[in-house]
Amino acid sequence: MPTLILVRHGRSTANTGGVLAGWTPGVALDERGNAQAAALPGRLAALPIAEVVASPLQRCQETLQPLLDARPDLRPHTEERIGECHYGDWSGRKLAELSGEPLMEVVQSHPSAAAFPGGESMRAMQTRAAEAVREWNARVERDHGADAVYLMCSHGDIIKSLVADALGLHLDLFQRISVEPCSITAIRYTRLRPYLVRLGDTGDLASLAPREEPPGDEATVGGGAGAP
Repeated sequence: MPTLILVRHGRSTANTGGVLAGWTPGVALDERGNAQAAALPGRLAALPIAEVVASPLQRCQETLQPLLDARPDLRPHTEERIGECHYGDWSGRKLAELSGEPLMEVVQSHPSAAAFPGGESMRAMQTRAAEAVREWNARVERDHGADAVYLMCSHGDIIKSLVADALGLHLDLFQRISVEPCSITAIRYTRLRPYLVRLGDTGDLASLAPREEPPGDEATVGGGAGAP
């Protein structure tokens, strides 16, 4: 079965603003995010990408544009099911403000029981994304062969949930996974099991350096802004 390259969108204005964007319209890449997107074609140059699939949200579409410009033979597909989690009433709110909500403790420690007010549950988010991947695996194998490589551009929580699914890891443990903006995660699917062959690869070790303000114990909902 195919190898899936998962790209998280580049750093967005919501990431730097500390806002939980969700499906809020008009959230674009910031200056650094555009630079990350511009570097993507070079990072992927050695890969014979058969198909490109993207979340419908602007930040993912913008992340893929330089790659599509560099490979005009690729026709992008939009896939709603790999769009960001529907955070409902939390969408557009500051993460610092949300940290005091009782639900945040559930999101951090028991995400399989977390459902966002006016939105969806994290369990439903994982299910729809995993179903989309399995259907695309079959489609890519049918059209391009079992050794094909294809790419999906999605969001932090979606990619973390797909990694958990590939590892047979319970959703309650997925907050232990970190996926930075414009990082590359690769999963090779086979008939009996998936193999996680890359996780959150940015090609840059700067994020491992000590920070002036060390990251806290809690995972950033929706993903973080990455290294400063």
